[in-house]
Amino acid sequence: KKVKKKVEINMGYTECSADYCNASYDEVLTHMTPYGWGYMGIAFGLGLSVVGAAWGMWLTGSSLVGAAVKAPRIRSKNLISVIFCEATAIYGVILAILLLSKIGDESKLPSTPPDDFNYNQWYFAGYSLFSSGLSVGLTNIASGISVGIAGSSCALADAQDSSLFVKILIVEIFASALGIFGIIVGIIQSNDADFPALKA
Repeated sequence: KKVKKKVEINMGYTECSADYCNASYDEVLTHMTPYGWGYMGIAFGLGLSVVGAAWGMWLTGSSLVGAAVKAPRIRSKNLISVIFCEATAIYGVILAILLLSKIGDESKLPSTPPDDFNYNQWYFAGYSLFSSGLSVGLTNIASGISVGIAGSSCALADAQDSSLFVKILIVEIFASALGIFGIIVGIIQSNDADFPALKA
């Protein structure tokens, strides 16, 4: 049984002399497989997008139901606010499919890659997919909340004055466009994220 011996060094942390021992956080991050980073990016992109959509529907739906008690006429046309909220989740699904298509088959990778294996491209692909998914997920949370608040205001304003519906709906459309900007940036970030293929 190997015993890990800790050796003090001058950089403020301890370094283990045993095999497979991570000396610092930078080694923990680099020792994680790039496939894991890629899958975490997909999870964040899809999961946070769904959270943003649910949050937006919660905000706009509660106001819509409450205002419809006094003004039942607003029920049908204000459902468009719920559709805009759902669009943020769809953006996350689209990005997840795009990122998943870039991840190669890890099972084909041997336990010891060849000497000419492109490790730089391998890690770049993993980090790129992670940052792409995280960017889209955070953008869709912001978009979902802003659409939900605008949709809530739209429902309440429409209940008081029907002429305000179209005016506030324009604000809601611009809030929904934030999600489109996020998925465009995410596609650009992951554009060159190609996992290196092994030579036959």
